[in-house]
Amino acid sequence: MPFSIATAVHHELVIKKSRFIACVQPMTDRSAAQKVVAELWAQHPGAAHVCWALLAGGQSAAVDDGEPSGTAGRPMLDVLRHQDLEGVLATVVRYFGGVKLGAGGLVRAYTDSVAQALLKSEKIAIIKLHYLTCTAPYAMEGMIRREIELAGASLDNVAHSDHVQFEFSLPDSAAAPLVSRLNEAGHGRIQWITPDDE
Repeated sequence: MPFSIATAVHHELVIKKSRFIACVQPMTDRSAAQKVVAELWAQHPGAAHVCWALLAGGQSAAVDDGEPSGTAGRPMLDVLRHQDLEGVLATVVRYFGGVKLGAGGLVRAYTDSVAQALLKSEKIAIIKLHYLTCTAPYAMEGMIRREIELAGASLDNVAHSDHVQFEFSLPDSAAAPLVSRLNEAGHGRIQWITPDDE
């Protein structure tokens, strides 16, 4: 199950006089991530690098920002992947302290910065919702409403015409059992509408 994080968290490391200021925060797309990076540059004009990694489906990115290729963005992205995160931006502002760390040292520094920040974060499960629409005779409205409520589904819309139409959503894992219960209780009189039918 993928997770996101509730709020932004920060962590700072000092390694051989270089400061690594890490932040992990919820983020859904690349343009919003780029705005955050631009704001970090404005807040830290003396920084040597602002490296970042975004794990957000097709919007994902890993940016080394002048560090040797593969020593910052990609390792930061790997930390997010190993934590099974989605919709999360990791940034690390680096102030160079005058001592070179080497490729291995840089990978460790960026990895540790993000991992330490994530230790402070509150993870929240991302629950994929399933949307269902059905129609039924008026006589079944009360029973269907009860079943929807018992399943913990969210009743999004009810429309009354020749029949009653219900639109509701619930966690993916609960959809099939509810459909099965309703089909059994409705004796074939509940009609399911797929998005293509509408």
